[in-house]
Amino acid sequence: MHASISSLVLNRLLLGVVTLFVISIIIFCGVELLPGDLAQEILGQSATPESIAAFRQQLGLDRPATERYLEWLLGVVSGDFGASLANGREISELMGERLGNTLFLAGMSALISIPLALTLGVLAALYRNTAFDKGTSICTLTAISYPEFFVAYILIFLLAQTGFFPSISNISGDMSLMEKAYRTVLPALTMTMVVTAHMMRMTRAALINLLGSPYIEMARLKGVSPARVIVRHALPNALGIVINVIALNLAYLVVGVVIVEVVFVYPGLGQLLVDSVAKRDITVVQACSLIFAMTYVLLNLLADVLSTLSNPRLIHQR
Repeated sequence: MHASISSLVLNRLLLGVVTLFVISIIIFCGVELLPGDLAQEILGQSATPESIAAFRQQLGLDRPATERYLEWLLGVVSGDFGASLANGREISELMGERLGNTLFLAGMSALISIPLALTLGVLAALYRNTAFDKGTSICTLTAISYPEFFVAYILIFLLAQTGFFPSISNISGDMSLMEKAYRTVLPALTMTMVVTAHMMRMTRAALINLLGSPYIEMARLKGVSPARVIVRHALPNALGIVINVIALNLAYLVVGVVIVEVVFVYPGLGQLLVDSVAKRDITVVQACSLIFAMTYVLLNLLADVLSTLSNPRLIHQR
């Protein structure tokens, strides 16, 4: 069994490395195709062609794209993301606190959304086709249908305009944990409303699909209560699906925060990515995009391994 698990993890890791390599090529090519010129952006419209050409040579933008890609890739592998072309600062320094802020926002959203979604999913399966189930389905479908920025502006109108919470989440490193949490409530609620709906519906669907299984029918015939049937018999067998859903939504909480961070002016990695695109700071854009891709791939790898471990039949395939 240990050999099977080790082989599974190794195969998934190799697949993840290949996936990240392909993504790095896509990111580099996509950034290369961005309109505008960084040298022109920094020097201004009054710069002469000679000064622009000299500045491009100074930044290394006159070299072939393949050469710059290989240099960037080798730097990333060694842990060096390079320096910002716009201000010369180390990218790891620029991203350090920003990444911590994004993870803090994602963590707050996960602490609210995961227990809430699982509880609602179990209750909706337990009281299937009742008013509670129908009402919950209507609310979740409504939440899924609205884009994040619309939900964010609704929360700002309802909670920020009334003075309960700040509409701008300008946190800093010298704030206390409670102050950070208070200022992050609105973006965290926005992310929670989006991901809770999806996790709840997938949990409900997985449990309802298992309720027609023979062993569930046997448990019912033995007089086991409906709540115990779901919690003790159906939920453990739906664990693989639930883990996958949670991991995918955790990845979304980290990767999908760009719009929410822009709306609330939250100093996270998504805001840094948008600012860098506006400045044509291609090295920072590449680094932020690769961090997002690595987060998504690693969480998917973790979900794949955990869901397989939760179902021994996937380990000992015939």
